[in-house]
Amino acid sequence: MQNKKRNKTKEKPRLHPRNKNRERYNFTELIENSPDLGSYVKMNIHNDESIDFADPSAVKALNKALLKYYYRVHNWDIPKGYLCPPIPGRADYIHHIADLLCSNNYGKIPKGENIKCLDIGVGANCIYPLIGNTEYGWSFIGSDIDEVAIDSANKIISSNDSLHNKIECRLQKDPNDFFYGIIKKDEIIDLSICNPPFHATAIEAESATNRKQRNLSSEKVIESNLNFGGQNNELWYKGGEIRFVGNMIRQSKKFYKNCFWFSSLISKQSNLQNIYSLLKEIDAIEVVTLPMGQGNKSSRVVAWTFLTKEEQKNWKNTRWKQ
Repeated sequence: MQNKKRNKTKEKPRLHPRNKNRERYNFTELIENSPDLGSYVKMNIHNDESIDFADPSAVKALNKALLKYYYRVHNWDIPKGYLCPPIPGRADYIHHIADLLCSNNYGKIPKGENIKCLDIGVGANCIYPLIGNTEYGWSFIGSDIDEVAIDSANKIISSNDSLHNKIECRLQKDPNDFFYGIIKKDEIIDLSICNPPFHATAIEAESATNRKQRNLSSEKVIESNLNFGGQNNELWYKGGEIRFVGNMIRQSKKFYKNCFWFSSLISKQSNLQNIYSLLKEIDAIEVVTLPMGQGNKSSRVVAWTFLTKEEQKNWKNTRWKQ
């Protein structure tokens, strides 16, 4: 059968300009650096080198290679059944939120370990802290309600000397809390990030995963943003994304002096109006929406702060001055 033809693009134009995976994957270089990836790379129907994105083992091997090659993270692994996230999309969140800090810092991205970030739901993969620390030198607190996830993240950190004392993982003992039990009294956080559970029920999550798996098995699919695996708390939350983020927003007001910017990924555009209304209701001083896109998928980050302009100025002049 004749190979299907398509226009090849050297770049993925919807990704952030600083995203290391904006260009097409160079499998020759990746395999040279991570030989285990080689057994998963085949020619696809377009006569391009690729992997079977319906194969979880292949996706994990690709992630290992990308993290090692681009982010100098070695010995990365996750327990069976936990999320294996697409790295380009995760990196985009970090880069876009760095631009937000830049806009509040006289046009300069604040860098270094003095900048402290909280990743709510760090997961077993620890992806956001790994990328944020490598790209900008930020230090991280990673919180999660799952002990196995915390143990896995700690194992990744301990396996990489460059990450020691840069990422601290804390177990959230109350699944209804986002900041209580994690942020210590008088602890200062420059930024909180979160990739919330998307689905409202376990049945909905399973149905979506099965649908994506069927699509991936089709010849028409070349790549996917599918996160393989996932524990209940990673995939669904009673009331879905809107309730999860709404609860987080309400609790964030009580920590307004501890954190400059709170933020969350919002997958459903239909949730934005309710989120904006809630932020207005609880008197957020400033709300910013950062559009993102990968392939045909669009998403966005919503960030908010309760600091006045004068408080914001004092914060950046005190903590971000370099």
